[in-house]
Amino acid sequence: MAFAANSATAASLSASPGAGAPAPRGRGAKRVLPGFGLTLGYTLFYLSIIVLIPLSALVFKTFTMTWPQFWEAVSAPRVMASYRLTFGASLIAALVNLVFGLLIAWVLVRYKFPGKKIVDALVDLPFALPTAVAGISLTALLAGNGWIGQYLEPLGIQLAFKPAGIVIALIFIGLPFVVRTVQPVLEDAEKELEEAATSLGATRLQIFVKVILPSITPALLTGFAMAFARAVGEYGSVIFIAGNMPMISEITPLIIIGKLEQYDYAGATAVAVVMLVISFVLLLIINALQAWQRRHAGAPA
Repeated sequence: MAFAANSATAASLSASPGAGAPAPRGRGAKRVLPGFGLTLGYTLFYLSIIVLIPLSALVFKTFTMTWPQFWEAVSAPRVMASYRLTFGASLIAALVNLVFGLLIAWVLVRYKFPGKKIVDALVDLPFALPTAVAGISLTALLAGNGWIGQYLEPLGIQLAFKPAGIVIALIFIGLPFVVRTVQPVLEDAEKELEEAATSLGATRLQIFVKVILPSITPALLTGFAMAFARAVGEYGSVIFIAGNMPMISEITPLIIIGKLEQYDYAGATAVAVVMLVISFVLLLIINALQAWQRRHAGAPA
């Protein structure tokens, strides 16, 4: 009797309309994040205070200049030379970090060796070290009387107070961005795909190019973009090793600081706007490449 009653109850519930269907999401339905409207408003307000308003003030300040004044400020030979050095050195440093950052992340993920935790901690040293200390340390190493420079200078190799020293400083401060971006992706990579490729007769190079590289390319591009963006705006670690010679080893942030010290606020913001636009365009291109790579790999963009 009890079994029959339970069966009848189950039948009546299954026959009722809407049984087994998910409850409709109405106004009172709970969201994943409670208070979504409030948190979204706070997020937009916070971003406006921290990012949008300062950038808007930067752009509006340049409106106090006429177009000839703006063009003269941003296209002076000394400023153009600083653009070439800043963006060129940042690009070279980011490309070097792209290669060696991947190599370091690969070693930390795929191999076990004595002192691995120490090496892993040293990767984060540029994050914790003040940039001025990094610049002074690199200068002490690479100068003509430094630990390394004293052996290189007799060979005609001068790194400190030259553009090469700037590239080295930018490599130092940008390396952790690539390593820490690629490392978790390598840790989460599916080893079964590599084993399947091996069983099909693929070589190690083919496995890396066809299996591993496509999965880590978005992370590599992200690390490259972060390292490049950090290098473009770097000042503390570069100022000590650059030499700061006009037309030779003077970076754009130093140009901006010099104009501010001369109370040329409009000229400083004009140069800063040019750097902002160029950096934004380059980062937009990198993001577009990331989206294209995800679509090409079949993952959602």
